[in-house]
Amino acid sequence: MSGPVLFQPTALRTLALPNRIVIAPMCQYSAVDGQMTDWHLIHLGSLAVSGAGLLTIEATAVLPEGRITYGDVGLWDDRTQAAMRRVLDGVRLASDIKVAIQLSHAGRKASCEVPWKGGAHIPPKAPHGWQTLAPSAEPYEPTNSAPMALDRDGMNKVCAAFVAAARRAMALGLDAVQLHAAHGYLLHQFLSPLSNHRDDAYGGSLENRMRFPLEVFDAVREVFHTGPLTVRVSGTDWVPGGWDIEQTVAFAQHLQARGCDAIHVSSGGLSPAQDIPVAPGYQVPLARAVKRETGMPVVAVGLITGFEQAEAIVATGDADMIALARTILYDPRWPWHAAAHLGGHVRAPNQYLRCQPRTHKDLFEV
Repeated sequence: MSGPVLFQPTALRTLALPNRIVIAPMCQYSAVDGQMTDWHLIHLGSLAVSGAGLLTIEATAVLPEGRITYGDVGLWDDRTQAAMRRVLDGVRLASDIKVAIQLSHAGRKASCEVPWKGGAHIPPKAPHGWQTLAPSAEPYEPTNSAPMALDRDGMNKVCAAFVAAARRAMALGLDAVQLHAAHGYLLHQFLSPLSNHRDDAYGGSLENRMRFPLEVFDAVREVFHTGPLTVRVSGTDWVPGGWDIEQTVAFAQHLQARGCDAIHVSSGGLSPAQDIPVAPGYQVPLARAVKRETGMPVVAVGLITGFEQAEAIVATGDADMIALARTILYDPRWPWHAAAHLGGHVRAPNQYLRCQPRTHKDLFEV
């Protein structure tokens, strides 16, 4: 097929996508009691007409105590589901973009202030605070309140909450589900030896540390039949002795054997001691390693800003798709501009067709 690879169609499981551009989940910290608001309608509505192939709803807590902040979106009861349905109905009036949701539990990184108010940890008894949970009773930072170590009943509750949220996602007609096992949140906390100091069957060896995240994946895979189930991982903690790319590859291989449809490879977030070599495309080598060792569909993310840069990532096979976050907040029409630059085509709303530049008269698909 001729033309830029970035704008060639692809598929996840049975979900057909018109191009290789994914809008990554981006927390907005603007929900009320877990319920989406008009801000989410404006935010997601704008991104839905961007020309990207897949739009991912921000990290969505499966339990109230699994929120990063009191402003996080949730999907744990009828009220949160109804609020999300209202937003999705509005988005679908304007766009036929495929929509995924990222399901999450923040673990010991929960109970925080919103970023524009400093983002600090909020103690359990303070306003907007609550008791956090984790694999082990060790806080993210020494000054934080200690989390409560999950027992078997608590782990069962968390796993059941992921399943219930996936069922609600199905009821909402969402096209895909992603499990958040990255950025230092609960499933990542079980994976990393820096945060998991358990002495039972869920701690110690790599096999044991992977056990609970894999149990959650298996439980969600059993009920989610309507579309692809993917996982977001941190390819490394960027801390010596922590989670690294070799362990990530092993985890990806286990997920692949269980029917995972794609891996979205990010990094970091587990420890304040992380030392991240930030540079354009700095996480692409992590995606490349997972792709090389598994062959499964991989999404690369992290300081992907340039059109040629994005095309090179997918054209060389480093990843199957690229994900945009801050880049597409800054330029919500990035896919349009990339298509114009590379000679690709994008879908645009009928109401916007007349804005097509004469110099790119074949940019919009009709």
